[in-house]
Amino acid sequence: MTGLDEQLRQFIAETCKHPPTSVERRKGFTQIIRLIQKSGKLWRESTRDYEDAWQHTMTFLYLNLCEATTGAQYDPAKASVITWLNVYLKGRLKDYYLKQQQQQHRYISIDIPLCENINLIDTLEAPPDIPPMLEEVRQWAQTDVTGELSNTHVRGRPDITCQLLILRRLPPETNWEQLAQELGVAVSTLSSFYERNCRKLLRNFARSQGYIE
Repeated sequence: MTGLDEQLRQFIAETCKHPPTSVERRKGFTQIIRLIQKSGKLWRESTRDYEDAWQHTMTFLYLNLCEATTGAQYDPAKASVITWLNVYLKGRLKDYYLKQQQQQHRYISIDIPLCENINLIDTLEAPPDIPPMLEEVRQWAQTDVTGELSNTHVRGRPDITCQLLILRRLPPETNWEQLAQELGVAVSTLSSFYERNCRKLLRNFARSQGYIE
């Protein structure tokens, strides 16, 4: 066992001593995520789906690290936590790819990939808790202290802002088809605007919080 594995094992053991809704559990979970990120051992690839898959992997980690909520509980006797997460993360990326291939057959007239249409956590109908990082993202988007999110909008549609789209895409997320129908615009309009504008703002916030490098 490496020094990193031992450090993570201790963090996990201490974190899981506390109730799921406790402040101590949330703080411990955040420490675990940051240590995993800084290790550089979590699977990375330069695909547009990666950040969404990473977000869902962190949700999976939070819900199954200490208790079996949506899958089998993490077992340190079988693998390190990073190995366990890499298996899940690669599986989600594969799901994105397969779903994207299906979407391309349905929307062959749309120029950009529709990977955002995929709801990878549709089995999580009512998660018992919101992971700390997702709650921080939600609070950041809702408060929008700088006004940057609410002022960045689709051309000619000031009601379709990055604030609206980011909040609607947080778990449990609303898929692009439903959003497009509600807002009366094309799926391609929403997803391309999100990719060009909102994702950059979201990445900047995640980087400022230490969630990504």
